[in-house]
Amino acid sequence: MSDRASAVGHAIAEELARCEVKLVASLPDNWLTGVIGAIDRDPRFVHVRVNREEAAVGLCSGAYMGALGSAALMGASGFMTVVYAITKINYTYEIPLFMLLTLRGAIGDHHKHHISNGLYFARCSTPSTCLMRSWARQPTLLRSLAATITRGPMRGRWPFC
Repeated sequence: MSDRASAVGHAIAEELARCEVKLVASLPDNWLTGVIGAIDRDPRFVHVRVNREEAAVGLCSGAYMGALGSAALMGASGFMTVVYAITKINYTYEIPLFMLLTLRGAIGDHHKHHISNGLYFARCSTPSTCLMRSWARQPTLLRSLAATITRGPMRGRWPFC
């Protein structure tokens, strides 16, 4: 892992902790290595490694029901597989879900197995009112988004992602 990935991962972990996120569910993703490593080593978080994206949605939704701030980490191609779970759990019961997604499958990604879902991610996420921003361009944005979704005015309201 590079020093930059480690520094970014640590910064994201700090922002999540400031927003009272306690549970983090993640799927392995080499673009999230720095974040996953920082969260895994940080005693402020309960880090659950899941093997399916739906499990991350279920864990974070259950955490919300127990008044516990949570975040799900996954790639965009994995996000495209959880539309049903989000619709049945989060949309139906108006449970907010904070997700950090990597834009896998975009032009330039050399992992061809991500392209099928990545091609549609940006097009599908914009109409569903997901809040898409670049952490690299706006480092304070993570704090405001996480705070808004986990404890702010959007808590318990649609739209969210």
